[in-house]
This record gives sequence, structure tokens and C-alpha cells, in this order.
Amino acid sequence: MKQPFRLKMSVAATAIGLCVIGGTSAIAQNRGAPVAQPVIPAVEWDKRRLDQLDRNVRRLERALTQRNAAGQPVIVEPDPEVIALQGQVSLMERRLADLEATFRRVNAENERMTFDLDEATRNNADLVRRVDALEDRIKTLQEEAELNAPITANSPTGDAAGDLQAAMRLSGQDTRRGMRALETVTVTWPDTPQAKEAYSRLGDIHVAGRDNASAVSAYAQALTGWPRTPWAAETVLKLAEALRATDRQTQACGALNEFTRRYAEAATAQQKTRATQLRTRAECS
Repeated sequence: MKQPFRLKMSVAATAIGLCVIGGTSAIAQNRGAPVAQPVIPAVEWDKRRLDQLDRNVRRLERALTQRNAAGQPVIVEPDPEVIALQGQVSLMERRLADLEATFRRVNAENERMTFDLDEATRNNADLVRRVDALEDRIKTLQEEAELNAPITANSPTGDAAGDLQAAMRLSGQDTRRGMRALETVTVTWPDTPQAKEAYSRLGDIHVAGRDNASAVSAYAQALTGWPRTPWAAETVLKLAEALRATDRQTQACGALNEFTRRYAEAATAQQKTRATQLRTRAECS
């Protein structure tokens, strides 16, 4: 019994190449013999060569048909190299799948780490805001404690005039600290012209803060003994205005009388006009 002719896939390709070169069927000349695979040189596939390849393939098909008709069927077997190549491809596909799974896992880890980092950043920003708020509160409490501490004698410059000038400059920058500095002058240098002027400056600050009652007290302290200083006449008029603002018309008129008796002669025309206007408003007799 004749064995069927087994043709490998790579041999079939070789046979096509042999048909292109020799023009005859290699199958008819080599029954059962192994067929060597020649090295096929690189070919430029133009229309002529494609037509020739098509003719050779048709010849091979006719040869296969004739063998089948003669009872010698051709069985096409896969080439071992092809099987090995397929195995390598399958292995590469598995490795590729493993890599894809690894990439997905790494991407998931990266997303989780990114989320954790964003959350940590938000928490850190919240902590920074809370710390800043606490620092502001501590600073405010420290300032309040400093500003509300008892006034004690202290001379930054060692001189009454120097302390007064420093306190006046500070009051132009920070009202509350300036007030404490002026009050410190009155405590450190009592019964001095600088202390009296410091009281007058304190009265001005109270008037600016709409605290006319405190202004009356400060101006009265400044005018103790009716000092003969350049600022005294102006301070008397300010005292009269603060008294009238606190509904003490009689005392306001008394302050204006003192202005006329003690300071009107050296007062400016503007100060005299203000005194007359205040008398009218206070309805002084």
C-alpha cells in the first residue's frame, strides 16, 4: 500500500521557489525523498515576476491534483520550525499579558499614591492654615496682654523731652501703642511740662476715638496749674468743646472764661474766633 506523500508547509514554499527556478515539479522527481531548502535570493516583485509566480503555483496545484487522482494523496504537515515559532509566539503573548497586568497594577498603585499625595497635600495645607490662625491668635493675645499691662515708669531715651517725642512719633504709627507711650511719659516724668503735653496729646487721641469723656479728663490733667505753654490755649478750647459734647455747658462756659482771662491776649485770631463761636453754641452768658 502506497503511503501518502507528506508535504511540510515550509517544503511547499520551497517547491514554489523551485518551480520559479526550474519550471518543473519537484514532487514528481523526488518521491519520498527529503527536499533541501535552497537559499532564495531577495526578489523585486514586479508584475512580470508576480505573473510567473502565479503560473508556478498553478502548476503545483495541477501536480497535487494529479497525485491525488493517482491515489497518492498529499498531506500537508506543519513544519517543526513553524510549531516552535508558534510556541515562542504563545510564550511572548503570555509574557506580554503578564507585562500588561504588571503595568495595570503599577498604574493602580500610582493612582493610589497620587490620591494619597493629594490628600496629604490638602491635609498639610489645612494644618498650615490652622497653625497660622493659632499663631495669629497667640500674637493677638500677646499684644493684648502687653497693651493692657499696668503702666510703669520707663524711659526709653533717658530724657523727658526725648521720651515725649518718641511717644508722639509712635502714636502717629500705632494709636494704641502710642497711647501707652504717652501714658508712660506721664508716669515716668510727673509734674513736668512734658507730662502735661502728653496728657494734651492723649486728649486728642480720645476725641479722635469719639471718647469725649476720657478727653475731658486728659485735657483737665494737661491744664493743671494753667501752664503758660504754646499748646495751652488750644487745649483750653478743646476742653470746652469736649465738655459741650458731653452736655456740660456750664463747665464749658467756665473753660472759655479761663481762656479769655488767661490766654486770649496771646491767642491767635483764629483761636479767638473759635472761642466766640463756642460761647454761642454753649449759650454762655
